[in-house]
Amino acid sequence: MEILRPIIHYVLHFVFPVVLAWLFFRSEWKKAYFIMLLTMLVDVDHLFATPIFDPNRASIGFHFLHSYYAIGIYFLLLFFKGKLRIVSVGLLFHMLTDYIDMWLNPNL
Repeated sequence: MEILRPIIHYVLHFVFPVVLAWLFFRSEWKKAYFIMLLTMLVDVDHLFATPIFDPNRASIGFHFLHSYYAIGIYFLLLFFKGKLRIVSVGLLFHMLTDYIDMWLNPNL
């Protein structure tokens, strides 16, 4: 499973958002996919950690943009229409992906 973990992680981050964009924002799925990719910028909070990358550290609950408070705000954005809703879906799916990665990590 350790070999599959990074593959699963990056497929969920870069490929699966196409499916989400097509399912939920079909009329503008290309724009929605691009916006969801932009939500990867939420990982900028990793730059404030030492070390910046630790494969055995859970992002959820550690980095400030991956905190439960931030996730609550991302959830509230679902109630807005347009681009904010797309951003919300992208951020929430990003958090889910990081949670799945944490769950697959045998060292956590």
